[in-house]
Amino acid sequence: MHRVLPTLALHLSVLSLTACTAKAPPRTVPVPPAPPAVKIPAGCEQNQGGEYHHAGNPAFRYYGDDDGGTLSFAVVRAHDSEAVDAPDAGSPSIVLRRTPAGFVGETRATGFSGAGTPCPVTFPTEVVRCTDAGLTLRSATSTSIDEDCRTAPTGAPSVRMEQVLLRGPPDAGSSPDAGT
Repeated sequence: MHRVLPTLALHLSVLSLTACTAKAPPRTVPVPPAPPAVKIPAGCEQNQGGEYHHAGNPAFRYYGDDDGGTLSFAVVRAHDSEAVDAPDAGSPSIVLRRTPAGFVGETRATGFSGAGTPCPVTFPTEVVRCTDAGLTLRSATSTSIDEDCRTAPTGAPSVRMEQVLLRGPPDAGSSPDAGT
């Protein structure tokens, strides 16, 4: 009898330990990192949509649509008759996004290879200034493409120029220029 008690006590201890459920370690829910801050020029956080014209050549008109993150422009041209081309699939366009790297994007147009083949081309473009009067873009002025419409591996480095777009249609006193 003396032996039965210690064995019985041992079995009861083991049973009581196995009956306990182990506590799970506390769960931690990962917190996603905060998105990087958007860095854009002052004044560019407001809606920049609307009609613009080029300060140096009012024949170029820009019709902008701004959804708060992306600003897209359809680029059209007015002629001597004041008629304005309707934007179509072949018209140049500008797409700019507000990002941590700035208000950046590209100008999309059609260029021609050395063989005369029409090719889609893009020019890096950024917004450098937004004011009540309009905005200033900085864009590459040229690009090199080969006969297969690919960016040429060699060529002169592209120069970037600032282009000023003024809000609204041009003044009635400035007639559109039919030049280049």
